[in-house]
Amino acid sequence: MVFTETTSADKPHQLILVTGPARSGKSEWAEQLAAQSDKAVVYVATAQVDPTDAEWQARIAQHQQRRPAGWQTLAIPVELSAAIHTASATDCLLIDSLGTWLANVLEQDDITWQQTVTTLITSLQQCESDVVIVAEETGWGVVPAYRLGRQFRDRLGHLMRQIGAIADVVYLVTGGYALNLSVLGVPLPAVKRSNQADF
Repeated sequence: MVFTETTSADKPHQLILVTGPARSGKSEWAEQLAAQSDKAVVYVATAQVDPTDAEWQARIAQHQQRRPAGWQTLAIPVELSAAIHTASATDCLLIDSLGTWLANVLEQDDITWQQTVTTLITSLQQCESDVVIVAEETGWGVVPAYRLGRQFRDRLGHLMRQIGAIADVVYLVTGGYALNLSVLGVPLPAVKRSNQADF
C-alpha cells in the first residue's frame, strides 16, 4: 500500500527514510513498510554485539524476535555502502539503523568522513533494490557537552538531510503516529557541505 502509491513505472524501486526519537516506533514502522514491499526483505543490522552489555543485548533480541522467519539478516557494522551496492533488484533492504552505523565510524577524520558520505549517497542513488533506512533524531535536545557527542549529532543531522533530499518518501514517527513529511512538508534547498556545527 505505502510502496505502490508512490512508485512509478519509470522507477520500480524506492528509497524511504524513517526517522524519529528513541522508542518512537520507527523501527516497527520501517518493518511494516519493508513487509509491504512484496520483495525479499534483507535486514541490515548495523549494531555491533557487545556480550558485556545486557541492556544492549536485550534491545537487539527484541528486534530479532519481531522479524519474520523468512527475512535474511546481515550484520553490517561498517561496510554499509558495499552492502547497498550489491543488493539485488528483487530485494528490499531494511537498514536499522543509520545512527548506530555512524557511531561505528565516528572516529573518521573530516576528510575520510566526507568520502564515506559521498560513497554512501552514491550507492543509494545507484541501488536497484528498495531501501528503507531507520535513523535517529538526536538534535532536538540540548547541545552535547562533549566534542564527540556534538560531532555525532552534527554528522547524523547533515547525513539525514542529504538522504532525505534524495529519498522518495520521508517519515517522521512520533507520539504513536507516522507522518509522511514528503506530503506534509516543503523541501529545503540542497544541503551545503560544511564541517561547522549547527547551533
